Amino acid sequence: PWLVLVAGAVQFFAGYFFIWASVVELIDRPPVAAMCLFMWVAAHAQTFFNTTNVVSGVHNFSDYSGTIVGIMKDQPSAFILMLAILPKSLSLVLMLLVRIYDTNAMGDKKHLNSFSAVALIIATYLMILIILENTFTMPLWSRILTFIVLLFLLFWPLRTAIVAMREEREGSSEPSSSEQSPLLDDPLQVVSKEVSEDMNLIQAMHTGDFWLLFMAMVCGLGSGLATINNISQIGESLGYTTVEINTLVSLLSIWNFLDRFGAGYISDVLLYKRGFTRPFLMAFTLLIMAAGHIIIASGFSGNLYVGSVLVGVCYGCLWSLMPTITSEIFGVGHMGTIFNTIAIGSPVGSYILSVRVIGYIYDKEATGEDNSCYGTHCFMLSFFILASVAFFGFLVDLVLFFRTRSFYKLILHRRSQHSQLTAA
Repeated sequence: PWLVLVAGAVQFFAGYFFIWASVVELIDRPPVAAMCLFMWVAAHAQTFFNTTNVVSGVHNFSDYSGTIVGIMKDQPSAFILMLAILPKSLSLVLMLLVRIYDTNAMGDKKHLNSFSAVALIIATYLMILIILENTFTMPLWSRILTFIVLLFLLFWPLRTAIVAMREEREGSSEPSSSEQSPLLDDPLQVVSKEVSEDMNLIQAMHTGDFWLLFMAMVCGLGSGLATINNISQIGESLGYTTVEINTLVSLLSIWNFLDRFGAGYISDVLLYKRGFTRPFLMAFTLLIMAAGHIIIASGFSGNLYVGSVLVGVCYGCLWSLMPTITSEIFGVGHMGTIFNTIAIGSPVGSYILSVRVIGYIYDKEATGEDNSCYGTHCFMLSFFILASVAFFGFLVDLVLFFRTRSFYKLILHRRSQHSQLTAA
């Protein structure tokens, strides 16, 4: 995994460094094509980081794969330079800690819950700060204080890691009778190997499940990303103030994260405690997303607040569920390749819906010299189309749910048997 992180760090630094150098005129003004290349290199690096973290997490904590995937999704020129240096530096410093272990340590759930709690606290804290900063003018001392509190929260997971290492060290120094033999493989890993073999990309693409999941992502992630990319323009056309639009854009990231985290944790609970499969939860998510698009299309007062919450939450939920479903249906051996291929559905769907639907209809409705449009009619038809697309994704995912229902029942049955054997 560390080699993949190095490749991502190099691309991240190269892309953002040349963007920063262009902004501050350290180099001659590059042509548009070169600037697009810099942006592509910088954005491409995120795939390396995301793949490494998700695949390593699912390998090492496969019994809590949903939770793992959920924990893991002043001057502008100075900010660009920070983007070039900080993520790359952190990746290089910490890359040797990212590895795949043969067995899981006991008591992982307690420490994962601690990470989850910190993530929720940080998200809530940032949401409150965003609302306050867009409502009141905060003095300098309060900004410094809130920044110090944020740093404290960001370093809190380090304490959890240290406690986990200390407990593991103390446990290994006092072996019990059950610990004197090698640890048994994780139940879910054993069950997955019993139910199906790991597929490579070509094998996965020859299955109907792959294309059903891909089409669901085109509909769900595509319509969600199209909404996120146009949220500012939608707010402007509906008469929202600049402060309200900025607040919506900022909060959208928080809502997106909350359900990336929440969907992973909740899907684990629903699967192992209630027997509800992840494709069922994904289908329900797509249905709610369709409702969010309809609310945005309706144009009633405050509709963008309600609609953006639903779409943002569902978009994050899909990004949490898709890698986990991929690992369960196709195995973890080639998970990185398969789930990144399925993720191509996001830009494909976004391009079609943003450019060929929203952009085209907006240009048809726009009037005046500035080619702007104001009123509910600007995006109404577009979002009814997006709602139809999301609903079609819901129907596609229902097919996936029925196709994989027996597969998940077998996994849960084998897992229950394995747990009883290990307990005995």
